[in-house]
Amino acid sequence: MDVHDGGTGSPQGPNTSREAEAETPPARETVPRPRTELPSPEPASRPEDADSESVPRAEHPDSAGAFQAESAGDAGDTSDAGDAGDPAAGLVGGPRRPEPRTGVAALSPRYQVGAALALAVVAVTVCVHIGMVFLHVAPSNTVTKTHGEAIDDWIYPEFEQNWKLFAPNPLQQNIAVQVRAQVRTVDGGSRTTGWYDLSAQDGRAIDGNPLPSHTQQNELRRAWDFFTATHDNGNRAVGLRGALSETYLRHIVVLRLERGGAAGDGGVVERIQVRSQTTNVTPPKWSTEKVSMSPVYRELPWWSVPDGETEGGTR
Repeated sequence: MDVHDGGTGSPQGPNTSREAEAETPPARETVPRPRTELPSPEPASRPEDADSESVPRAEHPDSAGAFQAESAGDAGDTSDAGDAGDPAAGLVGGPRRPEPRTGVAALSPRYQVGAALALAVVAVTVCVHIGMVFLHVAPSNTVTKTHGEAIDDWIYPEFEQNWKLFAPNPLQQNIAVQVRAQVRTVDGGSRTTGWYDLSAQDGRAIDGNPLPSHTQQNELRRAWDFFTATHDNGNRAVGLRGALSETYLRHIVVLRLERGGAAGDGGVVERIQVRSQTTNVTPPKWSTEKVSMSPVYRELPWWSVPDGETEGGTR
């Protein structure tokens, strides 16, 4: 109720409730709205209702700071809960969990030692078996001659091999192809040249050459191998390819003699004779093998050179 001064008609005493609200600044200007919450959209209402709803329920100025502290504490609790419940959050922010061990590493130390010993025994057994099989199928050498009985005991009968690992067998001899010629001179006479070592000529052409030709490496060697494969030890042809191998070897040899000028000026090669010189490869110093180092010769009969064969080589 208003208190009136006697007879004046003007109210005296404390202000009314509406005047107090007008004099007091709105609470929303002093208390900030928390950032973690967003106001939900509501339909428009009267100005009185909007003012009353926008004012937080705080009775003293310290309420804003307390509210912010509570909000920060709630946020911290939320992050901790997320770290504890979410595995991905622990991988990013917290310490990494050790991965579970698998395989041999997951065994106890005693079983790890047992597994290592088993693997070592298997590896040694495999290496010994491969070495025994290699020596069994390899050509005769110092090791097989010394330990041949032990190798046979390991191989037979379970691991017997009926095939060859090396085909052809690696050469243990040096084979040189040589030739000499009977030449008819300009004055009608005849002379016999010395032996020309054609293999040595190919060797000198290959030595120091990073890109030697195929003919220098293989032509003469393959021709001699072709001849020996189609002839017996008496130099008699075996099979239908014997005559072809003789012609092929003769053409190559005559061409080499013409290039080397063996006939001389105006001379003509009438006959040729080919031979091979075979020398054993010197054994290594640690070997007890004894081999003869004297060369062994295989001479072929004289072959007549047809007319015109020396002109233009192999036509």
